[in-house]
Amino acid sequence: MSDELTLETVNDVLERAQFAADGLLPAIIQQWDTKEVLMLGYMNAEALTRTLTEGRVTFYSRSRQELWRKGDTSGHRQYVRTAALDCDRDALLVGVEQIGPACHTGTHSCFEVDPLVPRQGFSDE
Repeated sequence: MSDELTLETVNDVLERAQFAADGLLPAIIQQWDTKEVLMLGYMNAEALTRTLTEGRVTFYSRSRQELWRKGDTSGHRQYVRTAALDCDRDALLVGVEQIGPACHTGTHSCFEVDPLVPRQGFSDE
């Protein structure tokens, strides 16, 4: 059995994915081997199709209203290793091999910029 993605497979994924009313699906980007969360972006159907078929992550820019592929300008590419819809099929987790910083600020992860200090919960409470 081949692991190669077919047009029918992609169309099946697009039918299963629960895009929001604005046509977008949140995409959590994670370093595939360490499981570190790198960033959150959004994909429309075309961005999801390109991500699944081209091996590089493509997003939909909500501010510019256009597709963009991570690394085309900066060289900080994201190569797809894994992808999965969540249990409600309304969010996507993409495991990537990140080349260079993931964040446009130059940090490795977009979640390094503004760390919060929450009250920690404990299982015996």
